[in-house]
Amino acid sequence: MSSIFTKIISGEIPSYKVAENEDFYAFLDINPNAKGHTLVVPKKEVNKLFDLDEAMYNSLMSFSREIALAMEKAIPCERIGMSVIGLEVPHVHVHLIPLQKMEDIQFIKKVTLQPEEFEAVSKAISANL
Repeated sequence: MSSIFTKIISGEIPSYKVAENEDFYAFLDINPNAKGHTLVVPKKEVNKLFDLDEAMYNSLMSFSREIALAMEKAIPCERIGMSVIGLEVPHVHVHLIPLQKMEDIQFIKKVTLQPEEFEAVSKAISANL
C-alpha cells in the first residue's frame, strides 16, 4: 500500500511543492511547526532512513541542504533545523524547520496558515533555488 507521501509525489493528493528532481520531492508540511516547515522525501518509498543505500542517503542530505539554503533566503529565521524522526509515516522524510527558538523543533506547537500563505511560501523558497 502506498504511503501518503507516495500519493503526494504522484499528484494523487495535492501539495505545496517547493522543488523536485528525479529522486526527491520537497513540499510544505500542512501541519507546520513554523511558517516554511518543509518535508523532503525520496520518490522511492523506503520506510527507514538508514535503509536507504549510501548513495541515496547522501543525495537526500545534499538535496535537503539545497532546500534549506533556499529557505534561509526566503524565510526570516535564526537557522534551519533538521529532524528525521519518521514514526508517523512509513516513508523516509526530512523535516526542515525555520527556527527562531528551540521550541520550534519540538513538534508540540503548530502554526496555522491559509492556503494563500502556503502558496506564497512555497513560491518564495522555490525562487531561491
